Amino acid sequence: MEIGILKSSKDEIEMQVENITMVELLRVYLNKDSSVNFSAWKREHPSEKAVLNVRVKGKTAKKAINDAIVAITKDLDKVEKDFSAMK
Repeated sequence: MEIGILKSSKDEIEMQVENITMVELLRVYLNKDSSVNFSAWKREHPSEKAVLNVRVKGKTAKKAINDAIVAITKDLDKVEKDFSAMK
């Protein structure tokens, strides 16, 4: 998956994400984090990549994204384990 950083500071990051499913999943998990003030994505046209904008207070934007990715991975591992147990 290709990700491009368009703007980055301690409190805000704007990144271009190729996969719209991943950008929506990140947005949902970021909005669960109390240190995230704003997390949303937009896409000017369906043929273009989505742009995710994240603003935080209390931790860095990169840390918030990393925490969201860790939470997503943990939840997906649990789903995989539960699914495997059903066989």
